[in-house]
Amino acid sequence: MAKRKNRKVTAKKIRKTEITLTANRKYKDTVFRMLFSDRKNLLSLYNAINGTAYENADDLEIVTLENAIYMGMKNDLAFIIDTNLFLYEHQSTYNPNMPLRDLFYISSEYQKLGDHKSLYSSTQQKIPAPNFIVFYNGTEKKADRWENTLSEAYETPTTDPKLELKVLTLNINEGHNKDLMERCHTLREYAQYVTKVREYARTTELNTAVEQAVNDCIQNGILAEFLRKHKSEVIAMSIFEYDKEEEEKKLRKAEYEAGYNTGYDTGYGSGYDIGKKEIVRQMFNAGEPFEKIAQYTGYEVCELKKMLEEV
Repeated sequence: MAKRKNRKVTAKKIRKTEITLTANRKYKDTVFRMLFSDRKNLLSLYNAINGTAYENADDLEIVTLENAIYMGMKNDLAFIIDTNLFLYEHQSTYNPNMPLRDLFYISSEYQKLGDHKSLYSSTQQKIPAPNFIVFYNGTEKKADRWENTLSEAYETPTTDPKLELKVLTLNINEGHNKDLMERCHTLREYAQYVTKVREYARTTELNTAVEQAVNDCIQNGILAEFLRKHKSEVIAMSIFEYDKEEEEKKLRKAEYEAGYNTGYDTGYGSGYDIGKKEIVRQMFNAGEPFEKIAQYTGYEVCELKKMLEEV
């Protein structure tokens, strides 16, 4: 298959700002995205997954959308190689909605890549075939890999969905997908770094734990060059990521307990609103601000205050 030629390649630039070594909840980038925004690292990851042996990083055409934000969601990495389009996403908590999110992303990509005028012509416009992969390093799921489909979200199940989208999730924690880790040393070392952050965080205050993990990795040759070069950014991002991961675990626990205690399904069916009210109550009792509760539940702040008065 012929490769795409003469398309201007624009690498994703990493925004550099002054970062303090404390939790910054507005800092939305991730260590994974920063690490694999490097074209050589990204090519190595692609080769490891697909069993290919590309050597020229210019074979990758980076098409990550600079401002692809939908309801606070941002695509991590997108690129074209050999006329195929790949969307890579990193997740530290399991998210069954990735097929729907990727549907939004791929629609935006095709809008950007397509020739809008030719859509009305009699000649069929060709588009790169999409591939969707999530790299998961959370602690909830233990499988090496799994697939989610868009049709799973349909309210009326069907064996013949007219619109389907499949997302492959790869577990990149240490001890999982060993062959993949052996083929991509950068991914393996990233997994080792994440493990060290979690180990230190069990016994040490988070800011200190992250800095210890970074220093330990540098001393032991784990992502050493990358960590030396971007030490302050990595520490700030890791603090944010770990904080966010722990917050989402608490939310999921509250969702489960709310559904279990009330006897309702917290995600579907007639008990949905009642389950949400219990989540609101638990988050409020845990000291979470109204703005954060609104973000997780979809209610307006004024609705939350009224609901809590009723509860």
